Amino acid sequence: MSNPKAPADPVEAPAIDARLVRKIADILKDTGLTEIEVEHAGLKIRVARELTAAPVNYVQAAAPAYAPAAAAPAPVAAAPAVEAAPAPARGDAVKSPMVGTAYLSPQPGADAFVKVGDTVNAGQTLLIVEAMKTMNPIQAPKAGKVVEILVADAQPVEFGEPLVVIE
Repeated sequence: MSNPKAPADPVEAPAIDARLVRKIADILKDTGLTEIEVEHAGLKIRVARELTAAPVNYVQAAAPAYAPAAAAPAPVAAAPAVEAAPAPARGDAVKSPMVGTAYLSPQPGADAFVKVGDTVNAGQTLLIVEAMKTMNPIQAPKAGKVVEILVADAQPVEFGEPLVVIE
């Protein structure tokens, strides 16, 4: 006798609903997340996307200002081992509190918030990280001298990635 509730083929997996996968991918795109995993009724779906280094403009009217920067990410992607190296021992590294895009100036064409050699006060804005179309100022945790800026303008950054070194 066979069990009427058991599938005919024990290896048979539930059918994948393409519409469900598309809906999950749309959520991924709308929220800016890089990965979503959903499990329901014995079906597990993981949708992930790779981030690109396309520049994001802070001011909609100034869109052409960052167009030349599109060519810059290629060398950055070619040397990920160098970027992953820990910050130098001298000074304290200010790390990114989120995944996003780092900008060194308040708007395209403007002067950078800080430069190497500048003296900064605690709470002073060092740069901004754009995440989900929100500009988040990254402030100096202490007063000191900027000894190194570890990111380029319009560069994608990861959570915990060192951005600036203050001595």
